Amino acid sequence: MTEVIGVKFNNGGKHYYFSPNGVTVRAGDSVIVETSRGLELGTCVQGNHEVPDEAVVQPLRELARLATKDDLRVAEINKKREAEAFEICKQKIEEHGLDMKLVDVECSFEGNKILFFFTSDGRVDFRELVKDLASVFRSRIELRQIGVRDEAKMLGGIGICGRPFCCNQFLSDFHPVSTKMAKVQSMSLNPAKISGACGRLMCCLRYEQAAYEELVKAVPKVGAFVETPAGYGTVASVNILRSSLKVKLDGEGEDVFRSYEADEIAVIPGGRPKPGESFPSLLKDRPRPKREPERPEEDPWAAPQLFAEDTDSEERAPEEPKKKRARRTRAKKPADAAASPERQTGEKQKAQAQGAKRARRGGRRHRKPNAAAQGKPGAEAKQTSETKPAPEHREQRKPSGGSHRRSRPKNPGAEQSAPPSE
Repeated sequence: MTEVIGVKFNNGGKHYYFSPNGVTVRAGDSVIVETSRGLELGTCVQGNHEVPDEAVVQPLRELARLATKDDLRVAEINKKREAEAFEICKQKIEEHGLDMKLVDVECSFEGNKILFFFTSDGRVDFRELVKDLASVFRSRIELRQIGVRDEAKMLGGIGICGRPFCCNQFLSDFHPVSTKMAKVQSMSLNPAKISGACGRLMCCLRYEQAAYEELVKAVPKVGAFVETPAGYGTVASVNILRSSLKVKLDGEGEDVFRSYEADEIAVIPGGRPKPGESFPSLLKDRPRPKREPERPEEDPWAAPQLFAEDTDSEERAPEEPKKKRARRTRAKKPADAAASPERQTGEKQKAQAQGAKRARRGGRRHRKPNAAAQGKPGAEAKQTSETKPAPEHREQRKPSGGSHRRSRPKNPGAEQSAPPSE
């Protein structure tokens, strides 16, 4: 095991191992290390830790010192020089009429070298350009041609997913990506959808490639001849992530499809048998897969319930009057209180008292009609008013004829006032 520290020189670059040289370094500290281009200022991303000897590239360079205030001030001056060198180089490229695009400029920490990065479709003769730049900056000039992927890594940006470029955030090296990965993942082969801002295939196609390769082994391909519980058919479409597929059954019509899970069907080896050959049955001895009942998925966009559910409304009858409910509750009270004998005796005493009151009231009501017999004044008048016969015109009816309505006199008051004729 070797003790090392991880140092990164820019945001889009990978980190390198250096020997701490007996100094304790923490993540986030600025350090000065020895490189092939001389002393360079970097940022520690991993503090003192041990790694296997195979992970270290020999010779392992050492840490020079922790960055001081003077070192940070020199780094700020170099950044200003880089901005000036970028504008001057763009003007020189236009003057020479070169077919190249300037991407970035880096100045060494010691200030004795300036590195220019550019992209171009072909080879560029920039010998005259180097001479002009050397005469302006009075230092060593180096022009390096890079690819479009390195350009996106240096400049950064936002991808079609809405997140910063992976190459600019955390990818240290570029891995090969092919269109076969897009086919395995059932993606559209439209270049606009599977290409990144650099114009090459997206690096994220490689992230889940290993998982897709394992899933593809358990699902038959489109066009395979399979046996299903409903018969034989041909696979029309496949959903790799869900391990499900759609099968067109033989003799069911062109537009009729059925969906199955991958473990519910069996692939016929050799494809569809020739005419006259019998179809092999592979699902006879296979046990049926046991599946858990699917739970209804909750809608994340459903509105929350603002009011509590009325549990009493289900128990009560919808047309039951309120009085009956009260009587039922009164009748239930003694049953609920049956557990306590003292409470039961109290309820019996109350019921007896109420019965006595009702009996008294009933006796008084029965005595009232006997007031006339005792000779009390006003009793006869009251009785006659209550037993007053109905007027005669109400009892009289027309003889059976065309109308069924009752005959009403035009002036009923006059008939009552007129004396009866002898």
